[in-house]
Amino acid sequence: MRVTLSTLDTCESSFTPLVVIELAQDVKEETKEWLKNRIIAKKKDGGAQLLFRPLLNKYEKETLGNQNLYLVGASNVRLLLGAEAVGLVKECTDAAMRAFTYGTRHSFKGFHDNSDDFLTMAECQFIIKHELENLRARDEKMIPGYPQAKLYPGKSLLRRLLTSGIVTQVFPLHDAEALKKLEDSWYARRVLKYQPIDSIRGYFGETIALYFGFLEYFTFALIPMAVIGLPYYLFVWEDYDKYVIFASFNLIWSTVILEVWKRGCANMAYRWGTLVMKRQFEEPRPGFHGVLGINSVTGREEPLYSSYKRQLRIYLVSLPFVCLCLYFSLYVMMIYFDMEVWALSIHEDSGAEWTSLLLYVPSIVYAIVIEIMNRLYRHAAEFLTSWENHRLESAYQNHLVLKVLVFNFLNCFASLFYIAFVLKDMKLLRQSLATLLITSQILNQVVESLLPYWLQRKYCAQVKRKVQALKMDGDTTLYEQVLMEKEMGTYLGTFDDYLELFLQFGYVSLFSCVYPLAAAFAVLNNFTEVNSDALKMCRVFKRPFAEPSASIGVWQLAFETMSVISVVTNCALIGLSPQVNALFPESKTDLILIVVAVEHALLALKFILAFAIPDKPRHIQMKLARLEFESLEALKQQQMKLVAENLKEESQEGGKEAT
Repeated sequence: MRVTLSTLDTCESSFTPLVVIELAQDVKEETKEWLKNRIIAKKKDGGAQLLFRPLLNKYEKETLGNQNLYLVGASNVRLLLGAEAVGLVKECTDAAMRAFTYGTRHSFKGFHDNSDDFLTMAECQFIIKHELENLRARDEKMIPGYPQAKLYPGKSLLRRLLTSGIVTQVFPLHDAEALKKLEDSWYARRVLKYQPIDSIRGYFGETIALYFGFLEYFTFALIPMAVIGLPYYLFVWEDYDKYVIFASFNLIWSTVILEVWKRGCANMAYRWGTLVMKRQFEEPRPGFHGVLGINSVTGREEPLYSSYKRQLRIYLVSLPFVCLCLYFSLYVMMIYFDMEVWALSIHEDSGAEWTSLLLYVPSIVYAIVIEIMNRLYRHAAEFLTSWENHRLESAYQNHLVLKVLVFNFLNCFASLFYIAFVLKDMKLLRQSLATLLITSQILNQVVESLLPYWLQRKYCAQVKRKVQALKMDGDTTLYEQVLMEKEMGTYLGTFDDYLELFLQFGYVSLFSCVYPLAAAFAVLNNFTEVNSDALKMCRVFKRPFAEPSASIGVWQLAFETMSVISVVTNCALIGLSPQVNALFPESKTDLILIVVAVEHALLALKFILAFAIPDKPRHIQMKLARLEFESLEALKQQQMKLVAENLKEESQEGGKEAT
């Protein structure tokens, strides 16, 4: 018997909850009933055909008063049909990766009719999120009970409910048993070993697994730079001409590790199925607004906004604001240099030993100010980018990344460039670089992980006391879990994590010939960063929805751009060193020409290496070519079948006419 969506039951009273929907406290009953009916209704009637029930329905009057927490799940068959709808790719019994279909489910590795672990919990939650987001308005003109919340055919109901404030949040639940198992093999282990990347992917999804994979790879890739940099720091501190070999190695090594990462990333993405996963048509982002009209591509009714107006907002408001922030950052930098002069004068006038510690105070204060300015600017950049009203989430992210990267680069590195190429004070450059790097790493560890973890533990204790005071004899474990998780912070994605690594890469590579210990400090920080980020994901934030991903995206380009800039800065620094200048006492023109020639040669070598190292391993290329061939053959057979059916119908009609 062929299973279809119309045959599925959505009235199961008991099911495994996967996702929580929290409504605002004062939502009207007719709105709740309408939302419930739309979620459980059959697909043919415009519903999501999911399982839905309020939290602790039996004890609702005693515990919650005004019920606003609801649990969403789905039957195993519904999830399998949903996996086909979203285009999940799974491994077949012949070791090939193919898009999952319910009709060919038995040809996939690990599938059994009586087993419900074929799909990971992260994939199940991703499917439910996809179904909820694709729950669309049909003939409704507004959300029942809220005439101001207008609807139009094809509008995503969940996005409208979120923007209207009727639904406050939607989040996936943690699986306590699976989470404990993951923690034991991840950050709670006492021995140093590789992270369980596949287990992280199974629990959190591909995007987060790729981040932790990149963090681990990047950390181990920095070890050779740290090992070689240590003797340089100890034995040839002032011999800048000897740094040429070290700087050249760093610059070539940075290219090699980024290219090799792309190959490793392709391996993981193919194994997980995201490398061959078909990209879905991108819907308008939730915050997008405009005049209702017809989309010329889809033919659907949706808000339309003039790109001309958006460009005006970008160039007349956003760009001047960013420039003003950059100017303010430079102004703060000059204040920092005034503080350096003040600290140096006190040290020279006093002559006391303790005043030598005062020389580090301006750099520490400036590092703290940089972190504060970066975080304040991030909020301003998010507001501005949202105000620009980009239609697609990808366009929104690209503009946000550009704004944040430009400001962070100038804010973090402008003072170092000024010291290196204007003041030409290499001693101060080393001191500032070390202080900025170490201070920023300590601040990030405290602000991102330790402080939120302490606050979360404090709140969890309050929730447990509240649940015990209720003296309930129902499923208090689930109630307590939902209550705690709904108050956890929301993980906003890997943006800040990649940004932290990007800035760290800048500190290590831009001035490697001046401070070889930068790589060593980065390695030490990243070993603790892995554990603190893991703790953050498991215990501080809500579980994020899994997002399929095949690469680290725009950050690959950002790291490659940083490595190109580092070639220029290191060549210029070596050219400014007294030892190199002494080789050309009469003609500085010859020195400049040689430095430029070396810089061009290193850049040429970088691009040759990037071209020579394929982005995908040979066996992955062959498997992708095989899949493409199979797809073309299947399409050809389908077309031939249609042609044969048409010819058969024409011959039958011709026979009828002859008789």
